[in-house]
Amino acid sequence: MILRTILVALALHAGSQSASFASDTASLPSSRGAATRAATLAGDSLKLEDALAMARSANPMLQVARLRADAAAARVSRAGALPDLQLSLGLMNRRVGDLGGTEDPMTKNSLQLMQALPWPGKLGFAEDRAEHLAQAEHWNAVEAEYRLTARVKSAYYRLAYMDRALDTMAQTRELLRDFLQVSSAIYSVGSGQQQDVLQAQVAVAQMTEDITVMQQSRIAMSARLNALLGREPTAAIGVLEAPAAAGELPSVEGMMELAVEHRPMLRAARERVLAAESGYRSARRTNYPDFTVMLEYGQRPEFNDLASLMVGVSIPVWSGSRALDDEMQAMQLVERANELDLYNETYAALAELRAEAERARNLADLYSTSILPQARAAVESALSAYRVGRVDYMTLLANEMTVNRYQIESLRLAAEFQSAVAQLEVIVGGQLEGLL
Repeated sequence: MILRTILVALALHAGSQSASFASDTASLPSSRGAATRAATLAGDSLKLEDALAMARSANPMLQVARLRADAAAARVSRAGALPDLQLSLGLMNRRVGDLGGTEDPMTKNSLQLMQALPWPGKLGFAEDRAEHLAQAEHWNAVEAEYRLTARVKSAYYRLAYMDRALDTMAQTRELLRDFLQVSSAIYSVGSGQQQDVLQAQVAVAQMTEDITVMQQSRIAMSARLNALLGREPTAAIGVLEAPAAAGELPSVEGMMELAVEHRPMLRAARERVLAAESGYRSARRTNYPDFTVMLEYGQRPEFNDLASLMVGVSIPVWSGSRALDDEMQAMQLVERANELDLYNETYAALAELRAEAERARNLADLYSTSILPQARAAVESALSAYRVGRVDYMTLLANEMTVNRYQIESLRLAAEFQSAVAQLEVIVGGQLEGLL
């Protein structure tokens, strides 16, 4: 506002009676326009909490992860169940050509009930394996929810950055228009150059181009956020606000301890290792025979009824049990290697994201506390020098565009910090928020 006041005073001093200056003065932003912009910024139509709740309830891929967990849980009881009973009915020992005859003592109507009994431990370990796999799918679904939360936050903060950047660009364009008015007024009284007026017009046009590009990028990002929320891509999203880049992050070692204890993906990896161990133990029991128990009731219409009890045992000669042992042992080693790799990747991701967040926060602080105040002071100094002809217009323009660039960069860095923090929360299992 101080710079705007100086600009208007300079323009008036240079010749407010000229037709060119009077025409340009009509385009000065009024206090009503500034108030409207402030009201727009204050009107946040979508709160972050509401967006997260919407995504958790409507995102299709999160629903897929949860349904997979439900399906895996439903397999547990079936994995430990005995094989189905087999019921057989038969007309036994009938003479050929006289199936209805019952005079022979060997003739009977047979009812058989047979149950297969696997070797002890086979079903138990199979059920344990299914239980661990179900737990792994459960933790995968929790991880999917955390990842969705991070993606929603990143898109939300990106949109908020765009909204604030657009407001900064709009203010810069208004200031460039004021520069145009000053250069036009000075030129109209014969104290300036026409080149300054042309350069000022180009600067306004270039800023309009930047605003147009940012507006189209916002439309695309709004569609992305709506997709994460399970809404129509064209659903309106009002101006958003995001927190500043602030807060001390825990050390990588401290966050790694949280990740080992709370990260769903690491828990899922541990469950898959346990599932592979149970699968291997179950496979080892294929070396042992299974049993079969059969009860038979024989009805003899002309004689006394009969009953039979039979017990059978399988002989595992052709089952390839050794090959199955080798397969399950290899799977066990694979899952252990996957768990170790995930552990290492978790540590690396924590280090990278923490470094990214620290860089964004430190640079944002540097811009806001040091670079931007100095850049604004340089603009005011260049404006005063331009009026008396000590610097050319391009110096004044370059200083103002430097301020604009650093303002937008500080906003982008704040969004990057919040996005990195959101990804860190995924890795530590949602335990980071209370530590900032």
